[in-house]
Amino acid sequence: MTNLLILLVLALLSGFYLLWGCRVLPREGWQFIAAVPLRRVGPEQWQGCNLTYYGLLTANAYVAALLLLLLALQAVGVASATVALLGLALLGLCVPASRLVAQWVEGKAHTFTVGGAVFVGILAAPWLVLAINAVVGRQLLPPLATLAALALAYAFGEGFGRLACISFGCCYGRPLAQSGPLVRRLFGRFPLVFEGTTRKIAYASGLQNTAVVPVQALTALLYVGAGLMGLWLYSRGAMLAALLLATLVTQGWRLLSELLRADYRGERRFSAYQWMALLSLFYLPLVASWLPPGPQLPVDLLTGLRGLWHPAILLLAAVLWWLLFLYTGCSRVTGAILQFHVRRERI
Repeated sequence: MTNLLILLVLALLSGFYLLWGCRVLPREGWQFIAAVPLRRVGPEQWQGCNLTYYGLLTANAYVAALLLLLLALQAVGVASATVALLGLALLGLCVPASRLVAQWVEGKAHTFTVGGAVFVGILAAPWLVLAINAVVGRQLLPPLATLAALALAYAFGEGFGRLACISFGCCYGRPLAQSGPLVRRLFGRFPLVFEGTTRKIAYASGLQNTAVVPVQALTALLYVGAGLMGLWLYSRGAMLAALLLATLVTQGWRLLSELLRADYRGERRFSAYQWMALLSLFYLPLVASWLPPGPQLPVDLLTGLRGLWHPAILLLAAVLWWLLFLYTGCSRVTGAILQFHVRRERI
């Protein structure tokens, strides 16, 4: 009953967060948080660096994924230090990969790709788990439960992270006016309309103030829904089912959703990101079938939740959030000119 109550609270909080983001973030005024002056470019004028909601929401998503991973693995008795080591190792691979893969696929040095980062993480995760156990000399991380927890953490993290895409106007769908009758009938009542000229959908495709297929919102709802259903399976000890559900939904939708997208995904008809998703659909189940099932582990989500309320975990989450915000939130594709003056009527 406690596990179910925790899941219900998590579902409510997630639902409110996603509903707020999908309704509010496409509006003008929800791309930039602030501009920080960097250097003088003229009399009383400074060049500024824009701090973005993209960075804030991305940092939220990464930290939420790490906390979900901590909750799930502490719920089966894994020490928080071991989980933190695994999470930081994966972030150390995935965060740089988000830029390197985008540069390789799209030829752009100043953009990020979640899909590419996730593919690197999927490839590395099973072997990283086995390596940690081998180095320590005992099974600190139960392999199947750990992979299931990672898949669930990813589902939540990318689901929440799609709000960052809405704020920046990237990963956007095709215009409804150019879509088929079935797509228009399905999404005509719930399109996304992005305002402002500094968003990617505007400067890359000229689709500002145009009703488009709500791909980011659909992705967020599907992924978080899969994460919640998978966490319910996980709480009942069905680790393999949780892993397969999260993998099939996230990578399957990744494969199909590109058919609804209008942003640049490379020159090929079947994009590199679709190939990554297709390989992931086969790779993770194959690795999971090879791993020993291990003993049936009791799952207590309340124990995992209590484990989050620890000074070291809270400090780690705060430091990680700020590092991620500064790394992803300092805009490299927009600029600002700031002018300062004295309000003499108030002197």
